[in-house]
Amino acid sequence: MAQEFQIKGLSTLDLKNGEKREVEVEGIEGGKVLLAKLGSTTHAMSSNCTHYGAPLKLGVLTPEGRLTCAWHGACFNVATGDVEDAPALDPLAKFEVYEKNGAVYIKGEEATIKASRRKPDVKCKAQGEEKVVVIGGGSGTIGAVQALREQGFKGEITIISREPNLPLDRTKLSKALIPDKSKLEWRSQDWYDSASISTVWDEVNGVDFKTKSVSTKSGKSFSYTKLILASGGTPKALPLPGFKELSNIFLLRTVPDVQAILAAVGEEKGKNVVIVGSSFIGMEVANALSSNNTVTVIGMESAPLERVMGSEVGKIFQKLISKSGVKFHMEASVDSAQPSKDDQGKVGSVSLKDGTSLPADLVILGIGVTPATGFLKDNPAIELEKDGSIRTNEAFEVEGHSGVYAIGDIATYPYHGPGGNGCLTRIEHWNVAQNAGRSAAASIAQPSVAPKAFIPVFWSALGSQLRYCGNTPNGWDDLVLQGQPDQAKFAAFYGKGDTVVAVASMQMDPVMSQSAELMRRGNMPSLSELRRGKSVLDVGLPQEIKI
Repeated sequence: MAQEFQIKGLSTLDLKNGEKREVEVEGIEGGKVLLAKLGSTTHAMSSNCTHYGAPLKLGVLTPEGRLTCAWHGACFNVATGDVEDAPALDPLAKFEVYEKNGAVYIKGEEATIKASRRKPDVKCKAQGEEKVVVIGGGSGTIGAVQALREQGFKGEITIISREPNLPLDRTKLSKALIPDKSKLEWRSQDWYDSASISTVWDEVNGVDFKTKSVSTKSGKSFSYTKLILASGGTPKALPLPGFKELSNIFLLRTVPDVQAILAAVGEEKGKNVVIVGSSFIGMEVANALSSNNTVTVIGMESAPLERVMGSEVGKIFQKLISKSGVKFHMEASVDSAQPSKDDQGKVGSVSLKDGTSLPADLVILGIGVTPATGFLKDNPAIELEKDGSIRTNEAFEVEGHSGVYAIGDIATYPYHGPGGNGCLTRIEHWNVAQNAGRSAAASIAQPSVAPKAFIPVFWSALGSQLRYCGNTPNGWDDLVLQGQPDQAKFAAFYGKGDTVVAVASMQMDPVMSQSAELMRRGNMPSLSELRRGKSVLDVGLPQEIKI
């Protein structure tokens, strides 16, 4: 039952328009709420982001009432507390706030104030003729199925997943190597049951778009009225001598992959770990395994992440990871994997084309993924792109297939962010997949509603937390660095001509979130303005959305 609680140290609601303030709640140990004023109304809500718990007082509040978390770009509506953008799944709790007898009070339940969130209303007993089938069990899937129920879809929902778990936080597999699926799954089985969402653990081997049915390897068939393709990516293997034949060479995509890697490392650690690939997965795993192991990263570029971030910024990441003892062989090419002298069936070293031999008790490949669309490869009803992805429109609906959506790693869609100009692009980011799932769900539940534009956001753990927003489908040709790059405290602005198309930051919150909101509004400063020292944090946010 809701109770009245006084706000500590506040006698009047004196916030200015656009201001937000974290306040303490008397009588609740550690209890806090966030106050935010929009126009003449002061709102009271949960104080922390429901994704990873970031203090929302550090976030960005827009004129129309979007509150964007400074860490990973989750967005909430301050009037309702509802989630507007991934990666948060739970909405914020809202509380009545008022002045009384020279003090300020809120009304709410103590448990809700402590939890700093409310649970979405997804309880449903499926009914009617509508049937949504979702192929895949990742970020896009959880975004889609939850949004379907939140937005009033009452039909059947079936998830077909080849992973041995419910949808989970895959980002923690490479960043933290967590082997326990129960610590990673976003929702419990009871949650899915209460929402009448069925999960089938099987592998899809075909789709008949004419009869609207999905077939699986076990011989089952599932009919649908709407179909969401969310099958994700398949990690690339290395087609070189030894990499297929020898054991202790790992890919990383699933919980069993993490379990196998940790088993090879062992509790005593002290292993020689060679990581092939210097992009995000490789760098995150190197960082996670650096304690008490000898870790070596092999990369073809001159600096880690050079293709995305450029060599100047890539060297910042290299320096950070090197502090943990990780060694790098850059501008290097792998020749083969060689067997161990003690066990000819296991890897013992990795040979580079320059003749270098790197001792290896285990090898982890982080060289990218391909769209997991093999079940559609020979389907005459759909034409895959050259990379195996599926072309969609802005609502992630597959071209030529009404009511069929493709989201996440397999989707190539028109990008309208800065520098995009509708260019077709495929983005392998957690937030993009979840937002695409939310978009597909909205199109199914509310067909008359236009798709909502979002700016891609991702993050990484590279010795310090990296934030990134935007996209570079047409490349970038200039870079402005602000801050103290030598101390890994920086904001990097990537430009195509004078247009900023992407922003990366470390220890500069909320630069990324502010930039993402400016990009949505077409009000991002030019590269030349930033070069002259302009700060994005000093730029006002117009109300109009322009993408």
